[in-house]
Amino acid sequence: MTRTPSGKPKSPLLDRVSGPQDFRDFSTEELEQLSDEVRQEMIQSVAFTGGHLGAGLGVVELTVALHAVFDTPRDKLIWDVGHQAYPHKILTGRRDRMRTLRQGGGLSGFTRRSESEYDPFGAGHSSTSISAGLGMAVGRDLKGENFDVIAVIGDGAMSAGQAYEALNNAGAIGSRMIVVLNDNDMSIAPPVGAMSAYLSRLLSSPSYHSIRHLAKDLAHLLPPPLERAAKRAEEYARGMVSGGGTLFEEMGFYYVGPIDGHNFEHLLPVLKNVRDSDDPNAVLIHVVTKKGRGYPPAEAAADKYHGVGRFDVVTGQLDKPKANAPAYTAVFGKALLAEAEHDDRVVAVTAAMPAGTGLDKFGSRFPARCFDVGIAEQHAVTFAAGLACEGFKPFCAIYSTFLQRAYDQVQHDVVLQRLPVRLAIDRAGLVGADGATHAGSYDMAFLGCLPDIVIMCPADEAELMHMVATAADIDDRPSAFRYPRGEGVGVELPDRGSVLSIGKARILREGNRVAILSLGTRLAESLKAADELAARNLAPTVVDARFMKPLDEDLILRLAREHEVLITVEEGSVGGFGSHVLHLLASRGALDRGLKVRPLALPDYFVEHDTPGIQYEKIGLNASGIVASVLAAIGETRSAHALA
Repeated sequence: MTRTPSGKPKSPLLDRVSGPQDFRDFSTEELEQLSDEVRQEMIQSVAFTGGHLGAGLGVVELTVALHAVFDTPRDKLIWDVGHQAYPHKILTGRRDRMRTLRQGGGLSGFTRRSESEYDPFGAGHSSTSISAGLGMAVGRDLKGENFDVIAVIGDGAMSAGQAYEALNNAGAIGSRMIVVLNDNDMSIAPPVGAMSAYLSRLLSSPSYHSIRHLAKDLAHLLPPPLERAAKRAEEYARGMVSGGGTLFEEMGFYYVGPIDGHNFEHLLPVLKNVRDSDDPNAVLIHVVTKKGRGYPPAEAAADKYHGVGRFDVVTGQLDKPKANAPAYTAVFGKALLAEAEHDDRVVAVTAAMPAGTGLDKFGSRFPARCFDVGIAEQHAVTFAAGLACEGFKPFCAIYSTFLQRAYDQVQHDVVLQRLPVRLAIDRAGLVGADGATHAGSYDMAFLGCLPDIVIMCPADEAELMHMVATAADIDDRPSAFRYPRGEGVGVELPDRGSVLSIGKARILREGNRVAILSLGTRLAESLKAADELAARNLAPTVVDARFMKPLDEDLILRLAREHEVLITVEEGSVGGFGSHVLHLLASRGALDRGLKVRPLALPDYFVEHDTPGIQYEKIGLNASGIVASVLAAIGETRSAHALA
């Protein structure tokens, strides 16, 4: 591809595109060139901003073909998860904003209804596209309207239970919709070539539909034994030519595929046949693509380039700043390995995130004791409960935002039965560029209301190691510990954690008038706030609560007796730690003596994507915000900035 004098790739076709209507008359050769230009635009954009690269590169031709064939946005195109939606954004009027991707005030890293009319459904969590698409299709039919609904779902997302629930329901309802299975990893497809492409065009053609329906109609006129034989023969014949659609056919879908997702000679005829078909049934088109297509570093390391920071386009070298401290995720992996070395009952469970949760090294060291169950958080939790029933010590490592999907299983299958499952909750608190869909905001609120569960929050990476050891030691009830994304604070790490006293906090500073009760990694900001307040002769007591449940009731009540102001600080929503502290104080009459309590928590709205530092600054969960809250509570009118 030629370049401008500045080094930026020339994009003669993409420069003419303000929306899909501008390339619907392009020739096949022009669509191929457009795809090359979109791919280069995406690589340049993600190199600048960071983001999800491999999945989007794999669906460039598919994205171009879908928008070229279907009348979007009138036809609804739904992208599952949204990792692969960057080419879609480029082609739907957002190209000039791609370098704001995942930046404060910029484009979301996922599809978002408020961002574009071309995004009919917001994404972030996987396996929702078929359910949403079916709802739109049924709504269309109820209103008597006429448009297509297309849901694009990856093979990984197809492993989740919700996808199969939706497929089952779609086949039973009978509303017309199109599901595109983007298969870039599973070995469910035979080799893709000219013959399979020909058969896919044949199977999607009107002539085949009419012959097939005629055969089925004739079969209904036969005596029952012959009718059953005719159906078996028809199914056998379809198995011979299509090689893989039996499951989807049984669910009521008309299966077409597999086809080469990078070849317009294969894609366009099939999509047009399906679009123009009068068949009222749901259709599943099986498309085979390659993750990272067109960028050699991403093709060679699909996992590494799934989600990336900034990188050098020429070399593929990731622009990673040197870490000052290990990431919490890595520390969890180290701590769990240490426990597993000493106890062969320690086992690990993850839902399609072995590297993301730090269990990859555990899996390498103890492959028989590490279980990746796929995108199936509900199954992961109940599977862990079954392991606990057999005397094992399961650590179920799931991001906070994804644990929401398994809440019934946590309550019913673990807590109600008092099974010692250990929930390792990664990505607690705000997560930066991934934004509200991935923020770990609610786990303390939805776990804290469950009886007799131990909930811990480490203030630093050494505390995390201690809490992993503590969870391993708890054999009589469930437990959970939550920790954020990103680096620790750089404290020295032990070889193995020490078991903590359940429900006991630690006092870091003794002061007067003001007490700061912190839970989790906001402790560092709480200590900074304490330094600022001490400069104003308001040296506070600072406590690391360690446990949300059970609370250190004796210490909290002492703080209430000996201080005028109590500030609670947490990286969770209202309904979490601060709410439990207030409940304790109110029920014990500690508020009757005039104690001023100010709970600092995540606000009652979704925090937009930005850097974590800016996110916490905007909502007042940093040192200056803590200082301002203290001053307001004791009647000071000067702002936190006036302390300097």
